[in-house]
Amino acid sequence: MNPSILVVEDDVALCDLLAWNLSTEGYQVRTTGDGEEALLMVREQQPDAIILDWMIEQVPGIEVCRQIRKDKETARIPILMLTARGEEEDRIRGLRTGADDYVTKPFSPRELMARVEALLRRSRPSLAGDTLKIADLELDSASHRVRRAGDALHLGPTEFRLLRYFMERPNRVLSRQQILDGVWGMDSDIDERTVDVHIRRLRKAVVRDGEDDPIRTVRAAGYSMDA
Repeated sequence: MNPSILVVEDDVALCDLLAWNLSTEGYQVRTTGDGEEALLMVREQQPDAIILDWMIEQVPGIEVCRQIRKDKETARIPILMLTARGEEEDRIRGLRTGADDYVTKPFSPRELMARVEALLRRSRPSLAGDTLKIADLELDSASHRVRRAGDALHLGPTEFRLLRYFMERPNRVLSRQQILDGVWGMDSDIDERTVDVHIRRLRKAVVRDGEDDPIRTVRAAGYSMDA
């Protein structure tokens, strides 16, 4: 599943340019020019990163950033602030509010793509290579092998995808619908209860005698893999 990017930019031409560049690089892209709508979109389906313009309609970008950081379910989403404000004080304010990076207009699309890639590499370890590691769990995407404490684990294809989805998003609470969309695809008509069935199977494969369960059930919210 390719990384998803939410672009929040009310300049239609610039928004289209960003969406085109990101799509060309293989990202899944959603766009809006409205800060209020952006907050709804983030809650409905968490993106892997957000490109956020400072000056947008309804809710300013700086407030969108603040609200995303305040919500524990969205607090870890990487945010790149995009703005015409180049003064040092504004950059500091943006970073202190929670932005992970800051790009001033006008900018080079190539530089922006590189910054997005760097943000994702830090937040999603799989983008830095084929191997994911959390505690004593190790998943090799290229060879489709999983080990725990050095011992090979045998997972079915769905459980493998499910484990990779969790390991790519450590410490994030993921709803059943988000997991369905991420593992089975957004067009899937599978029932949310299927997620519970496969998580039970995954736990059976991953948790052996005396070992901790790496997947935490969050009541009324979903599941999380704690790093």
